[in-house]
Amino acid sequence: MANRPNIGIAGIGTYIPQNYMTAEQISAATNGVWSAQAVADKLGIIRKPIAAPHEGTQELGYLAAQKCIQNAGIDPAEIDVILCMGEEYKEYPLTTSALYIQDKIGAVNAWGIDVQNRCCTTVSAIKIAKDMLLADDEINTILIAGGYRNGDFIDYADSNVSFMFNLADGGGAILLKKNHNRNLVLGTHIIADASLARTAAVEIGGQVNPITSANVEEAQKSLRLLDAEAMKHRLNEVSMPNWYKCIDRAFEKSGMTRAAMDYLAILHIKRSGHEAMLKELGLQPYQSTYLENYGHLGQIDQLLSLELALNEGKVRDGSVVCMLSAGIGYVWAANVIRWGNKA
Repeated sequence: MANRPNIGIAGIGTYIPQNYMTAEQISAATNGVWSAQAVADKLGIIRKPIAAPHEGTQELGYLAAQKCIQNAGIDPAEIDVILCMGEEYKEYPLTTSALYIQDKIGAVNAWGIDVQNRCCTTVSAIKIAKDMLLADDEINTILIAGGYRNGDFIDYADSNVSFMFNLADGGGAILLKKNHNRNLVLGTHIIADASLARTAAVEIGGQVNPITSANVEEAQKSLRLLDAEAMKHRLNEVSMPNWYKCIDRAFEKSGMTRAAMDYLAILHIKRSGHEAMLKELGLQPYQSTYLENYGHLGQIDQLLSLELALNEGKVRDGSVVCMLSAGIGYVWAANVIRWGNKA
């Protein structure tokens, strides 16, 4: 174990579109069922980025990957593997997003594959990448990248999906290197509750309910709860306990306790939930970033939060960071990162 390689973060990059949807516009889209004040105060959305028509999921992933490579200062030819954590909703179905990104950035020596765990995918992909780097002597550098714009499917008149009114658009990327000796990725813990596998989905457009001439307009706004009562009841029962278990187990695997946490890179959730999480963990507001000006960019949130924290000095050398995520399906995950030089 003494000679085991370390896996470190060599770069991060995000791409945030220039257009935004405001709390007032979200309120109007709900036909006033949600006031702008309630959207801002309860849902925690002041505004959220909206991609331009040409900024599809794969393109958003590429734009973020490009920034990540620039920030890391590496030659794309050094990349051995690309794990795309971008969403399945993309420019062309049945194309591999990792390979689109590979071509655009010029990673001529890499191979790529798409992985999916909904809004948990980045944390899950970081674990996959770390395990690959430790297991394969020929893999030294892995790029994780992808885009997100599932908000296109939201029907703001559907009160059952108000918790998804925060869905926003953007791209994110993170570069992991073997024996980087900085920004080490430590323990990760993931929990799944498969009883919720089909409680939420884009209802129209798959094999069960194909798009037809009669439902084509409805299909474009059909991200729904397929079993609202079951999902609400089960989530209320298990979500917070699973999150805290993931946190504690990730820190245990890292040889620490949650008391060591300096910064929480958490996905965007309703404001009261965010505040309750910080209180339970004994953290002050400055030890996290509430993404009220970005909304929920799916699996990009943790990367965006960490990037903002680095820019604002909330994370510095020596900081212990916890990335926390959850994805419909349902999956919860946490990891631990020690920022700065290897101890």
